[in-house]
Amino acid sequence: MREEVRPLEIDWSQVVRRCMDGDSGAWAELVRTHHRRVYGLCYRFTGNSADAEDLTQDVFLKIYSNLASFDMGRGSLNVWITTMARNLLVDNFRRTRNQRATGSLDDGWDETDELRPVDRLMAGGPSPHESAAQKELARMVQGALARVSVELREAVILRDLQDMDYKEIAQVLGIPEGTVKSRISRGRAELARLLERNKREVM
Repeated sequence: MREEVRPLEIDWSQVVRRCMDGDSGAWAELVRTHHRRVYGLCYRFTGNSADAEDLTQDVFLKIYSNLASFDMGRGSLNVWITTMARNLLVDNFRRTRNQRATGSLDDGWDETDELRPVDRLMAGGPSPHESAAQKELARMVQGALARVSVELREAVILRDLQDMDYKEIAQVLGIPEGTVKSRISRGRAELARLLERNKREVM
């Protein structure tokens, strides 16, 4: 099995310079390394695989057109890309608020392993006998995420599903670390409340 290249092992400032110089190989490397994370963020935010695909393309177009604004001294490329993605997603959310359908939260759930909720949001890894129940729980988590307010949802997604640390999330959202922790705590509590209510409704 081919080992995936970790973003931290690459000099991204050099890759960005090569992209700006028109090096298509450098751009392909950047997209290949960061595509799954960006798609995962888009999918978690929208709950729809087709929308996530379109938004992922939009994010990378935005990244390409703003490469000159990347400054390694102000944060990692991963933080910069996540910030660009988050801003585009929030803009899209506001623009399409009244147009969204509600029946597509389960669409595309199994497309990539990275989209599974991490252990902080779910019980331990499923045994073969528990896989059906875990899949249903995963769908309930995605449905609950869609009902949490945007500011709490994005904090929980970045921490629990994108595995970013508090400092990185603070950079992405442009808020103090204390506010990040508060939003994550409130978001998790809201998720737990929604999941508990859903569980009661199906019993």
